Amino acid sequence: MGLALGTTLPERVGVLEALLWPLLGALLYATFTQVPLTQLHSAWRDTRFMMAAVVGNFLLLPLIAWVLASLFAAEPAVRLGMLLVLLVPCTDWFITFSHLGGGRAQYAIAFSPISLLLQLALLPFYLWLFLDQSLLLAIVQRELLMAFTGLILLPLLLAFVTQKWAQRSRSRERHIERLGWLPVPLLALVVFCIAVTQVGVVSASLPVLGGLLLAFSCFIIAAALLARLLARLFELPTAQGRVLTFSLATRNSFVVLPLALSLPASYELAVVAIVFQSLVELIGMVIFLWWVPQRLFPINV
Repeated sequence: MGLALGTTLPERVGVLEALLWPLLGALLYATFTQVPLTQLHSAWRDTRFMMAAVVGNFLLLPLIAWVLASLFAAEPAVRLGMLLVLLVPCTDWFITFSHLGGGRAQYAIAFSPISLLLQLALLPFYLWLFLDQSLLLAIVQRELLMAFTGLILLPLLLAFVTQKWAQRSRSRERHIERLGWLPVPLLALVVFCIAVTQVGVVSASLPVLGGLLLAFSCFIIAAALLARLLARLFELPTAQGRVLTFSLATRNSFVVLPLALSLPASYELAVVAIVFQSLVELIGMVIFLWWVPQRLFPINV
């Protein structure tokens, strides 16, 4: 529906574009309220999961991203966009996907601030190493800090306050239970808004989409296989393996998109690469919601 609306009425998508980040914040708030935040200390103490997530996201996947960008992106702007989006693990809706895919969301939430801090430190280094784009350092840090505050910290604090408020009576706890119905429709609205607002950008750059489709599909598959390998090496239980899969397979396209939009006009293909990656990822995550709990990390493993 979003792709159809964005194609037929491109001049009327401005409101939905403005709603994307508030909807994403609401999605994270609804997801956070369903996680016992008072039990997060147990997730922080699980060093095996944290080490697996850090090694996968910040040591092994950057190498895979560099290889894919070298193979499939001859245009410098496309290579920049690919690396921008593939080098930064998702810190927002992967929590919702982990929850819906049968993982324990408290581990996803506990890893998110670690992931954001490492992104702040390492993304400028990765860009310098792979592209020699040191001029992006200040922009990258500012945008990531804004995303962390608006999409992670604020919803998390609101969810914590909501849970504290609900502890005082059973009737209030039922309000928390009702919020559990919201993540799925809110995720659907986020997907709808992305499709509506970005279909024009993607369709205007059809010649480069074939290579990008192959590269991003390979990345998602490689991330899933890497998650299975790391889960075995670190002896992770099934629920943590599922969270690790969604962490490795999802990227922070919402965070790096403003970075690409701030680049000179000659780099518009970087925007195309980032937007197209989010669309490919969305389709991949819909498949993962069935494949990860049923095949990759079934309950009997």
